Amino acid sequence: MASLFWLLLACFAALPAGAQENNIALAAYADKAPDPGGEVDVALVFTPAPGWHGYWSNPGDAGVGLQIDWTLPEGWQAGEPEFPVPETLVISGLMNHVYESPHAVIVPLRVPAGADLAEGPVVSAKLDWLACTDRICVPEHGDILLDFSGTAALAPEARFEQWRAELPPLIDRHAIYEVAGDELRLAIPLPAAMELGEPHVFIEQRQIAAGQSIAYAAPQTFRRAGDLLVAQVPLKGSAAGDAEAGTLEGILSFGNGGRGVRFVAEPGAVTGLDAPVIAGAAREVPSLVFLIGAALLGGLILNLMPCVFPILSLKALTLARAGGDERAARSEALAYSAGVVFACLALGGLMLALRAGSTQVGWAFQLQEPGVVVALLVLAALLTANFAGLFELPGLPIRGGGKPASAFGTGLLAAFVATPCTGPFMAAAMGAALLLPVPQALGLFAALGLGLALPFLLLGFVPSLRRMLPKPGAWMERFRKLMAIPMGLTALALVWLSVRIGGKPFALLALLLVAGLLMGLLVTGLLQRRGKLAWPAFGLIAAPFLVFAAFALPAAYDPASAGAEESIHDPVAFDELVLMDTVQSQGKPVFLWFTADWCLTCKVNERVAIERDEVRKAFEGGGVVAMRGDWTQADPEITAFLEQQGAAGVPLYLWYVPNQQPEKLPQVLTPEMLIERAKAR
Repeated sequence: MASLFWLLLACFAALPAGAQENNIALAAYADKAPDPGGEVDVALVFTPAPGWHGYWSNPGDAGVGLQIDWTLPEGWQAGEPEFPVPETLVISGLMNHVYESPHAVIVPLRVPAGADLAEGPVVSAKLDWLACTDRICVPEHGDILLDFSGTAALAPEARFEQWRAELPPLIDRHAIYEVAGDELRLAIPLPAAMELGEPHVFIEQRQIAAGQSIAYAAPQTFRRAGDLLVAQVPLKGSAAGDAEAGTLEGILSFGNGGRGVRFVAEPGAVTGLDAPVIAGAAREVPSLVFLIGAALLGGLILNLMPCVFPILSLKALTLARAGGDERAARSEALAYSAGVVFACLALGGLMLALRAGSTQVGWAFQLQEPGVVVALLVLAALLTANFAGLFELPGLPIRGGGKPASAFGTGLLAAFVATPCTGPFMAAAMGAALLLPVPQALGLFAALGLGLALPFLLLGFVPSLRRMLPKPGAWMERFRKLMAIPMGLTALALVWLSVRIGGKPFALLALLLVAGLLMGLLVTGLLQRRGKLAWPAFGLIAAPFLVFAAFALPAAYDPASAGAEESIHDPVAFDELVLMDTVQSQGKPVFLWFTADWCLTCKVNERVAIERDEVRKAFEGGGVVAMRGDWTQADPEITAFLEQQGAAGVPLYLWYVPNQQPEKLPQVLTPEMLIERAKAR
């Protein structure tokens, strides 16, 4: 935030000194005359002009806190400033901690026991603060002078008592805190009978742990556990190693008329997390029924993706060969569905476990790993060769009925190869899975798997649907070879993705590995057709390529050489500070989109709606700034931001307009959506 402060200073450096009065007026008073060995409280009284606001010591996502440079008599010492309860102000999705009405900051001054007060000591200070409206910010300065030789420096007792009363009292017992993944947990001792209003926690420290800070705009959750108030405060960033735990200080606001309490928290184990939620569970999660429906629909649509449809089609033909054997058909369907659901649960469980271990990941996180991309490329090439008839893969039987173990393996395979093909209608369910308790989150992943398995499950249990399948015949072999086309296109897409992930040398070595394996499969197919033992030959041919790839691929991996994909909008790379400055300080609308090269929906939207000349012209005419977050490779900042927006993955589209909350656009875009908003400017 310091960089933002200097940027703002530069913006107003052209103003001549003293050209205008401060927008937040400053006055200073003492509560009494000093005594040797005593203490004097100094009230710094700020009065914002209408529409202006100042900042708490921790200003939040933007702004600068109060700076004081004291000039004190010899031996005098200034204590820590005490602030009244701040308010929250959200602009363009960024939360600030502000004061919009007159308020007093009280600073205790300690007088040494041997102080000579005969001639009346003088206390002075230079103050710097930031004054802002919803559109502009101005750095302001002020000087105070308290001359204790007379009574002018003293405030009437009634006013000083009012200023003291507005300060939140310090709780007499320490609170407890712990950091768990991307969440700060606080247990604050409060009587169970105390009215809480609308609680909100303000943390004074800017950084909670190395690499982690408060996600200010993210909703906080509060629970009542007897005489403890348990707060769950979202964090952003990734923990960088084990940081030494210290004390945290903050204010618990009750949200009604500036009431609140101040607390000091020590590290420890926070209990009461299973207590009922009483307030702030307010990252609103749709009903579980809706989320399960969304997960089912999202999984169902995955069957139409080019990486899944061939497997589903060929697997369905095994039921056509099974004829009227009801028991075999149901056994096949259940085993296939079990494989799909198991794979989705395993992937979802791994994601939740990594997040619990403070690793910032989202849905399809595995596609950010170069080893997974190469494995998928090899698998897609292997399936393409199998569908084309180059060799026979026992795990995908299309001649006669299959066995349950084979069907289970095929289900695992279908779910695994579906990961590059994340489709629409899954965002709400997968985003909610990051917020729900683990059992409910796993239920959503199971529903996704059930949606993916549903067509084959229905074929297995509904005889009338099976009777609609074409009769077995020679055409099945031709259909199988036809299905090699979409699977081959998937393999080509993974080649392109390997370039985007690790650079061209990395992709070329991955292609060399694929070529070696296909050579081995060609020999395997020839031996299979002659009725000879085939797979040892494949091992002999493939082994050198596999060993070479194991050493060469990591050495060739160079994510920096991949670069970002070209765009006609010349977008700015995602940065929260730049986003805030563009919208709030410069007053420009921003279209922010998050994408990844492995996200099919993202690429379709870019081709159909974003990368269009008419959209570019509308953006230029409306002064719209295009900003892109590329999540092709792991990026903790993007992952944390996606989670703040309730999204588990990409795509995510946000439209920012000055002085308004950002608008979340649908996952399926049209050019008209963007053009209309640009022209509304």
